[in-house]
Amino acid sequence: MKKRIASAVLASAMAFCLAGCTGTAPAADKVQEAVNDVVESTVEEVKDQVEDVAETVSDVADEVAEEVADTTDDGVMTYQEYAEAALESEVTIVTYVQAHQSWWDGKLTVYTQDQDGGYFLYELPVTEEDAEKFVPGTKIKVTGYKSEWSGEIEITDATYEFVDDGDTFIAEPKDITDKLGTDDLINYMNQKVAFNGFTVVARPSGNAFDYKYDNSGSHDENSDLYFDVQDSMGNVYTFTVESYLCGNDSDVYAAVEGLNVGDVIDCEGFLYWYEGANPHITGLGVKTN
Repeated sequence: MKKRIASAVLASAMAFCLAGCTGTAPAADKVQEAVNDVVESTVEEVKDQVEDVAETVSDVADEVAEEVADTTDDGVMTYQEYAEAALESEVTIVTYVQAHQSWWDGKLTVYTQDQDGGYFLYELPVTEEDAEKFVPGTKIKVTGYKSEWSGEIEITDATYEFVDDGDTFIAEPKDITDKLGTDDLINYMNQKVAFNGFTVVARPSGNAFDYKYDNSGSHDENSDLYFDVQDSMGNVYTFTVESYLCGNDSDVYAAVEGLNVGDVIDCEGFLYWYEGANPHITGLGVKTN
């Protein structure tokens, strides 16, 4: 900057000297024009530099804002980060309610999902008033501990807060019929899924379904339903209607009670895990009898 100003002053001085030497008006005019050109050029260069500085400041401000945001996100994890987190470590996620089991004793077990994966919140402490707000699509932030029970990955000892920003998400069931029996199946744990074209086969009891896994006899209104299905390759899987999720007054409970061996069915639910895949079925349709 100092060099540019010095050049301008030098040019002006030279112009005045020339004017003094020639003593003619035309020469003085030409010198003045030259001075004006130098001044105008200098001003434009200064303006360009100011604009460059302003742009740099704006870029730096954006970078600082991003860094501040990164340090104030309270450690919220992506699904991939959650999946890679060690068992028993503290995790924080933002997720969306898809369904929940019955509220009891101040606790709510919740099936949740985001666009990348599913989460099972086991016995989340919730007031009865708040439990009514856990409707499908509700966005919540959860902090707890990543745990494992009989193969099921869940979040326990957690706290939550509602995220009231207008954002909602209800997952569509993913057809994973071809994933059953594969190593890839576990990657869909806790997600809303669908299974199509399975044939109902007899349970060890000889029935199309049992009220208890081991068919141990009497049942009550809180009894789960178990039924076995077979795929086209002859592999047999056990599906469950979890009564605290879908009670005996639900359509799916009645549909399973009406099953016959040999029925071909489509169904959907959440890919729960208990010593292997143990889907919690929430909807079922019979294709043939």
